[in-house]
Amino acid sequence: MKEITVLSGKGGTGKTSITAALASLFEKTVFCDNDVDAADLHLIFKPEVVENHDFEYGWDMHIDASVCKKCGICQTYCRFDAIGLDDQGVMDINGFRCEGCRLCEKVCPAKAISATPNCNNRWFISSTRFGSMVHAEMGVGEENSGKLVSLIRQKSRELAKEKGAHYILNDGPPGIGCATVASITGSDAVVVVIEPSVSGWHDAQRLMELVEQWGIPIYAVINKYDLHRPMTEKIVSYLEHHHIPLLAKVPWSKDFVTSMEQQQNIIEYDPTSEAAKAVKKVWTELK
Repeated sequence: MKEITVLSGKGGTGKTSITAALASLFEKTVFCDNDVDAADLHLIFKPEVVENHDFEYGWDMHIDASVCKKCGICQTYCRFDAIGLDDQGVMDINGFRCEGCRLCEKVCPAKAISATPNCNNRWFISSTRFGSMVHAEMGVGEENSGKLVSLIRQKSRELAKEKGAHYILNDGPPGIGCATVASITGSDAVVVVIEPSVSGWHDAQRLMELVEQWGIPIYAVINKYDLHRPMTEKIVSYLEHHHIPLLAKVPWSKDFVTSMEQQQNIIEYDPTSEAAKAVKKVWTELK
């Protein structure tokens, strides 16, 4: 079983569009949407949820004002400056500053501080027309996306083993943050979707430098290559110099937008289009 992760240096490169199109070509595959902060692969896959689970992470801290003696011990020990008096003179914990370490709970002599698990995120196992899919939903402004990615990747491996799948295809997050790192580690290959713009190319280089630290094979796809041909030529030259295989150059096409509006990938919408042929070449070269 091989695990392949599709990434991009920035948002808007067409990473998810490429991943969704590859779903029509992969055989016996479990799909995993690692872009938990802004998951959208489900918009095309139209999954039917089979399992629905809470994802508990961190702690929400609370001070019972009826028990609190305002001794200030918790405030003294809090290294994040998250505890203080509010406008009504009541000892309170600032949720934006609190890291949920629970030290205040331990040092409070009045036992006025309590902790409850934070479970504002969820993860799912679903069935789709392409096969099984593991995905997640984070609450607005929530944290620990890296841990959530690690969890759903673990579940996708368990599911793939159970179903005898040949591949796991991950739609990773853009950028080089914690969720991206959690998507990279343990992958058999990384496909970087590159947009031929100044920002797209700069961010793609940062991403490839990150992936290289794990010694994982990198493959490249240049999407919308014909929007800026001089930049595309520069990217091709760089890839050749660094011995990074270029799987395909995908042309810009309105069909990508039209197909998404109909909740289809580009191959389902028009398998004879130049864009669809280019995506098929991605799979042929990668395989």
